[in-house]
Amino acid sequence: MPPVPHMTNASLEGVGVLVTRPRTQAIELVSAIEAAGGTAYCFPVMEIAALDANVVATEAARLAKPDIVVFVSRNAVEYGLRYTHGGKIAAIGPATAAAIESAGHIVEIQPASGFDSEHLLLEPALRDIAGQHVRIIRGNNGRELLAEELTERGAVVEYLSVYERRLPEISAQTLADIESRWRQGDINVITAMSVQTLQNLHALLPEWCKRQIESTPLVTPAGRVLKEALDRYPASRAILASGPQANEMVEAIIALHPNDSGSAP
Repeated sequence: MPPVPHMTNASLEGVGVLVTRPRTQAIELVSAIEAAGGTAYCFPVMEIAALDANVVATEAARLAKPDIVVFVSRNAVEYGLRYTHGGKIAAIGPATAAAIESAGHIVEIQPASGFDSEHLLLEPALRDIAGQHVRIIRGNNGRELLAEELTERGAVVEYLSVYERRLPEISAQTLADIESRWRQGDINVITAMSVQTLQNLHALLPEWCKRQIESTPLVTPAGRVLKEALDRYPASRAILASGPQANEMVEAIIALHPNDSGSAP
């Protein structure tokens, strides 16, 4: 499915969006939804927590000196920027690159377009890397594609996990409130940034809400999430946003709910 085209002058008035990102990372998307006239319902389905700093430092000291250090997310930057150890810095996408640059470091390798492993692997600097040591800074788990492909190209790849993703504790009152709003028709769109987000959402929601996932449009920037959604919920309406930035997500949501001016998805 192609990305949703750029849309302007559209409103989300009367549209409720379930925002599933970790609370501290949801601010931009919530603000963009509200600026477009919509209502954002924050329901973080994932917590991000730093791993023990002493454990991470010990592990980093054990690893080989890197030629290239890849950051896979803004969280990796926040908790792992100190562990570049002189290697060239690579970022998986623009948001990650911006976080690195905001911290005063230079990003030497990043995708010319896109924001995932597939696009990063297209970069010339990662093609002829036989014998080079690549350190991938990430959470406690994640996709293996980047490491597998770089290993195939002859690199020596090592992970450094600096944070963990975990299910949050959600109160019975919060779950009841989400179900009530959904039953009243207040929640019209779900957002999901990763496959794990979608999996956690299913794990955390009350039973009635789980059954609504298939009939509630889903907006995601990742093709992998779109595939997971259609595999789990074959009748679901999943829309691929053009990217993970807040404005790109909102444009996709607007495409689901065109305004009265006659815009169409």
